[in-house]
Amino acid sequence: MKIWAIANQKGGVGKTTTAVTLAGLLAQAGYRTLLMDADPHGSMSVYLGHDPDVMQGGLYQLFHEIDNLSTASVRDILLHSEYENIDLMPASSSMAALDRQMGTRGGMGLVFSKALQLIKEDYDFVLIDCPPLLGILMVNALAVCDELLVPVQTEFLALKGLERIVHTLNMIMQSRNEVLHYTVIPTLYDRRTRASRGALEALQEQYPETLWPGVIPVDTQFREASRVGAPLSMMSPQTRGAQAYSNLLEYLLSADQQAAANS
Repeated sequence: MKIWAIANQKGGVGKTTTAVTLAGLLAQAGYRTLLMDADPHGSMSVYLGHDPDVMQGGLYQLFHEIDNLSTASVRDILLHSEYENIDLMPASSSMAALDRQMGTRGGMGLVFSKALQLIKEDYDFVLIDCPPLLGILMVNALAVCDELLVPVQTEFLALKGLERIVHTLNMIMQSRNEVLHYTVIPTLYDRRTRASRGALEALQEQYPETLWPGVIPVDTQFREASRVGAPLSMMSPQTRGAQAYSNLLEYLLSADQQAAANS
């Protein structure tokens, strides 16, 4: 089971779109895929038709049952989506209180690790949509993931969010005592604007070793896909956005295979 976390400490950069679109592509390729909504705002859950404000349990339940987790109890909180090979571990608004409730309790940074270990035979890929703030939920995601994906909107204010997440990543790597590879993904790119072109050039200069060489373009079909609750790759596979994410997935899988061969 491969675990990818999608994170940035700035909102509106395309985290949920990245997670759902990649999940759609993985599912279409036959990979059993679990989406974990670790953001109290619950954008991923809403995308797939669930309301975090009325959700009982879900991912929040893992923290309250950590001492008694079992394969059955983890499976019990999963929701099947209407799309083959895609399941969801939904968010609830109650997750916003986790840092206050459990932030000082020992072992709370490994809840995701314990839960996913119990269902590791059920899925080929897990994609975690992280909150934009550093706290117990993001710490859990970064502690368990094999790869970090960092969507970055191609405008200069978003570059500051990238600096923050890289700083956070460095702190997590010190505690893990191992290197966690990350891939920077330029999103919402509009080649017609000087701002987008300039931000992309800055990314290329500052993050040459971790930057995906492609871009995710501005595409109004992403908005339409979220409106109907479908991964864009399933709704409109020939659109620019879907093709860009297909190229991204090919890149990530190739890099993963190469890393495995070198290990």
